[in-house]
Amino acid sequence: MATIYYEADADRSLIANRKVAILGYGSQGHAHALNLKESGIDVRIGLREGSSSKAKAEEAGLRVLSIADAVAEADLIMMLMPDTEMGAIYAESVEGNLNDGDAIFFAHGFNIRFDLISPPDNVDVCMVAPKGPGHLVRRTYVEGGGVPCLIAVENDASGNAEGVALAYADAIGGARAGVIKTTFTEETETDLFGEQAVLCGGTTALVQAGFETLIEAGYQPEVAYFECLHELKLIVDLMYEEGIAGMRYSVSDTAEYGDLVSGPRLINASVKAEMKDILTDIQDGTFAKNWVEESRSGRANFTRLEQAGHDHPIEKVGAELRSMMPWISQGKTSVRDTSGGQG
Repeated sequence: MATIYYEADADRSLIANRKVAILGYGSQGHAHALNLKESGIDVRIGLREGSSSKAKAEEAGLRVLSIADAVAEADLIMMLMPDTEMGAIYAESVEGNLNDGDAIFFAHGFNIRFDLISPPDNVDVCMVAPKGPGHLVRRTYVEGGGVPCLIAVENDASGNAEGVALAYADAIGGARAGVIKTTFTEETETDLFGEQAVLCGGTTALVQAGFETLIEAGYQPEVAYFECLHELKLIVDLMYEEGIAGMRYSVSDTAEYGDLVSGPRLINASVKAEMKDILTDIQDGTFAKNWVEESRSGRANFTRLEQAGHDHPIEKVGAELRSMMPWISQGKTSVRDTSGGQG
């Protein structure tokens, strides 16, 4: 069973006197920085020259420095830039400004797991990974709650790295919900797999394929949208709240029977075999190598695939139908507007 910590387990004094540098002010960056600040932690933001996020960070009352200056001034550095840019930024502005006894933190293990960053032995290397997007980390903290976090220690130079990581997780609200101990390897490999095979890649491909199947059979696009995308939220919410069994209890007997007999026809042994191949590509570094090379070469394939997704007929139909349902977004801020870019 997993080791789970809560507020009573965290010693906030371990971070109370630390000078924290948050590098990047995107989705996670703005949430970490503001939550830490409101928890009484000394925070500064490190951004690249000309970053579009500078004004938003300053408007929020945060002090903004260059990345190099922020690292030199701080003794706990949280790396919250895009995975594919982090290695170059580390080599250029972070590595030379680390001091003996510093701690370098990550919210995802990608760069450590795949050896894109190799910190020196005289610093703590830790991970605090909230299991939710930045806007949720921020909102739940403001409401008095928190998003569960994972923590991990790759290098314990101080002898108390786990305690510092737990104190950090507590200061951003994670210990209110629960903090699970893991490793950089486990977090990275399971996170990438979940995104690719189920949460993002698997779900979007399934929705698009279902929509296309109904359209090709002659059904109206609007009806297909409701059945294959719109109602997905209802099912996911039920699973989120009470698990798969709870969802099945809540839907009709007809829906449950269809789930039980047709689900295994669709997600069969061949699909699971593909999932295992995806996991292998993650574990052996193939995905990381391809993604880094794609990014460094200008992201031509990424851009082509992204545009194909934007151009899919389900997007046009969905935009039209959502405009008829203003309650979907009423009172909510678009995730695109919650913070600046990635830093």
